[in-house]
Amino acid sequence: MKFTLSWLKDHLETEVPVEAIAERLTMLGLEVEEVIDRAAEFAPFTVAEVTEVAPHPNADKLTLCTVDTGTGRVQVVCGAPNAHAGMKGVFAPAGARLPGTGLELKKAKIRGVMSEGMLCSEAEIGIGEDEAGIIELPEDAVVGEPFAPALGLDDPVIDVAVTPNRADCLGVRGIARDLAAAGLGRLKPREAKPVPAEFNSPIAVKFDLPGERLRAAPCVMFAGRYLRGLANRPSPDWLQRRLIAIGLRPISALVDVTNYITIDRARPLHVFDADTLAGDLVVRLGKRGERLLGLDGKEYELDDEMTVIADDDGALSLGGVIGGEPSGCTESTVNVYLECALFDPVRTAATGRKLMIESDARYRFERGVDPASVISGIEAATAMILELCGGEASDVVVAGGEPDWRRDVRLEPARVHHLGGVDLPEDQTRRILESLGFQIRAADGALAVSVPSWRGDVAVVADLVEEVLRIYGYDKIPVVSFPRESALPPYALTPADRRAALVRRRLSARAMVEAVTWSFMSEGDAALFGGVDERLRLMNPISADLDVMRPSPLPNLVAAAGRNANRGFADVALFEIGPAYSDDTPEGQALVAAGLRAGDAAPRNWASPPRPVDAFDAKADALAGLDALGVAVESLQVLAEAPAWYHPGRAGTLALGPKQVLGHFGELHPEVLSAMDVKGPVSAFELFLDAVPEPKRKAGRPRPPFKPSPFQALERDFAFLVDESVPAEAVVSAARAADKALITEVSVFDVYTGPGVEPGKKSLAIAVTLQPTDKTLTDEEIEAVASRIVASVTKATGGVLRG
Repeated sequence: MKFTLSWLKDHLETEVPVEAIAERLTMLGLEVEEVIDRAAEFAPFTVAEVTEVAPHPNADKLTLCTVDTGTGRVQVVCGAPNAHAGMKGVFAPAGARLPGTGLELKKAKIRGVMSEGMLCSEAEIGIGEDEAGIIELPEDAVVGEPFAPALGLDDPVIDVAVTPNRADCLGVRGIARDLAAAGLGRLKPREAKPVPAEFNSPIAVKFDLPGERLRAAPCVMFAGRYLRGLANRPSPDWLQRRLIAIGLRPISALVDVTNYITIDRARPLHVFDADTLAGDLVVRLGKRGERLLGLDGKEYELDDEMTVIADDDGALSLGGVIGGEPSGCTESTVNVYLECALFDPVRTAATGRKLMIESDARYRFERGVDPASVISGIEAATAMILELCGGEASDVVVAGGEPDWRRDVRLEPARVHHLGGVDLPEDQTRRILESLGFQIRAADGALAVSVPSWRGDVAVVADLVEEVLRIYGYDKIPVVSFPRESALPPYALTPADRRAALVRRRLSARAMVEAVTWSFMSEGDAALFGGVDERLRLMNPISADLDVMRPSPLPNLVAAAGRNANRGFADVALFEIGPAYSDDTPEGQALVAAGLRAGDAAPRNWASPPRPVDAFDAKADALAGLDALGVAVESLQVLAEAPAWYHPGRAGTLALGPKQVLGHFGELHPEVLSAMDVKGPVSAFELFLDAVPEPKRKAGRPRPPFKPSPFQALERDFAFLVDESVPAEAVVSAARAADKALITEVSVFDVYTGPGVEPGKKSLAIAVTLQPTDKTLTDEEIEAVASRIVASVTKATGGVLRG
């Protein structure tokens, strides 16, 4: 929401500087994003008088202008056709940067003649589109002074970020009301004098709406007025300057008036060229296949969910969104039909979103326009049009009626202290609310507060307390410290809250790069990863290929790996921690850590050949993530099964039990990669963080201190002959169980089948690390441990020690 300081002063009587106004607006909840002072930008550009104009000796279309800058006379080469002696223009000296083009001026020879500056056009200064002629300033402009005041460009522009609930502050009047309530001035009274009717409107309005099947009426009130005998001339300079200052392009008096009222009062209107209308106007729903050429030059296809204003020939405009070009006003327009209506916010927003139309009218209607502003809005616009364009007005034709917006909220003065922590006298509470337009009367020891029509966001007592605190000043609310049960502050995050951070740190340490992808994906890709519930289909997706909620972050990571490979980065290691969806309930959302590696596990090197990624890379990443969460990974069950999107025989499941699955890992299925146009192999994992139990720690018992052993660790190798079906994990677990106090690590370093090993068998070699803590082991003790290892593996797997 942009407006100028002088525009604000049309409603607010104040002498407060713009800096104080901006600060107070932010404290009122209307955050000021920027104050644009164009006078500072235009400071190098001054008023200058052309004292003499002579032909250029080497160019027919150029002239030599002698210019009085107030500090001396300079020579300027000029190509503008309107340059003449005696005129006053905008002079840019050498070294100035032109706001409209970004060029920095330098003294230069133009066709052999030195030019010491420039006489500027509107386009070069950035205040208009005319680039052919130079700006001609009023005769009373003072030579040598900055030019901005002469054209009213010294008016600061305030840009406010208005929250969706404050629809009333989408008009300058609403912002002025808040500032007046905060003590920064006096709100000027606004007269609402009806314009007398000179004749009866020849165009009527009616509704043709199937109300019985609609949740909300597309339009509850429509006021129209016929204006005839107009001269649609350009709007006056003051109006054009205000519109230009806030980023709107002046078009004609009729259009500029509607834009002005929209910004001034948060009251959108529309004007039709009455001579293009066929019969009366009808407010109805659109028809499928019906088309409308909008004022933006684009053609739109309508449907039966959109509000349409039509005549006998078809659709003229989309209610609350955009008008149609065939019925738009032009320079030749002499008769208009003025519209002021109340359109349904939800339907207006849905129409604009569906057709991707952004307009000032839509922006206000979808947030809620003052329901009592229809008649006052059309009267204000009528008076302004007649003042600028002449003509005469008909009576006001109304279809529908003003909705019942009146409501009272009971406020007990003590609630301000109870909810807001501020003990205010009742009379101060009343003064604040009354200054905002609320009407108050006593009611059984409380205040019955009547909410004004423009405050649709105020519905309960907490809203009233918020208004009181907002005007009183949030910065004046006393600071109260919460009592602590102990001198030490409690943990802000529980172990469950810290899971994502722990896994993120561990995977990053493994040279994986975190990615953040959409929570949406295409239905086709989702089907490759188990599909999604029908309830997870998006009704209004932001893109055709993002039409369902994702069942896992993994598919989006696969797509990201494919995009990287297409750009020459085939070797990637990505992970993401985010939600996965199984249904549309809160319980159907799970926190998942997914990751993948694609390409080669290590770059090419002269000492070793490259190795493509495999299931064991994914397993190592998954175990590292679980280890960061305190899971005893050596106790995990590794099941030789995985979902269908993993490669059979090259994937597995990590579980604490048959019903407590913590994750999957392995190579992705080649058919899945082919369907997503990604070259394999790709190893991946998924960890279900919500399923990971919290680390067990006995209450009151601190974590034992770290005590490294002073004794040398030793390693012994064992090779067992086992059946080929025996998983290596079974041998490792059995060996580790032989002596949990001494054995600190067991790893597989060789698997062999071939000559010397009978068919159906395999030789599996493990390295066992023994770490004594209280003494050096003797040979007898080492042999005893070795015997227990052999016995444990033989009992668990049927394997025998290989000779």
